[in-house]
Amino acid sequence: MPSKILISACLLGRPVRYDGKGKPLQDPLIERWKAEGRLVGFCPEQAGGLPTPRPPAEIEGGMNGQDVLAGRARVLEVTGGDVTAEFVEGGKRAVAFAREQGCGLALFIDGSPSCGSGFIYDGSFSGNRHPGFGVTAALMRQMGIEVFSDRELDRLAARVERAG
Repeated sequence: MPSKILISACLLGRPVRYDGKGKPLQDPLIERWKAEGRLVGFCPEQAGGLPTPRPPAEIEGGMNGQDVLAGRARVLEVTGGDVTAEFVEGGKRAVAFAREQGCGLALFIDGSPSCGSGFIYDGSFSGNRHPGFGVTAALMRQMGIEVFSDRELDRLAARVERAG
């Protein structure tokens, strides 16, 4: 059985992002992996109980998902609402779903306070970003699931080829 990849549902075009839209990742690799049955879509923010659409959220104070998991930071909406519990719950559900589906790899959209794996926004809602992991990406890494951003398809493809 080919190795499966948990993928941010928005990258499959599903309208699950905070703004109620998808962000389909158009690439021949995605089409091939779809045809091979490797891709398993999931949205941790919806799984954690957040509605769509929803206010934008960022991890406060230039912190990251690891800080959220350690209780040193919160995930806050632009409106000031604290959605930390929903982000942590969504991350836990994503890990459980990935394991249930046999996914040892994850392909996530960068920038997201859940799924970011190369960069996330700094909590100021000003468009400033910094290197770091979102909550779900941090949890995945803690649980031994390799995480790749939507900008790392070549690196993921090389990993898929090694895994078979």
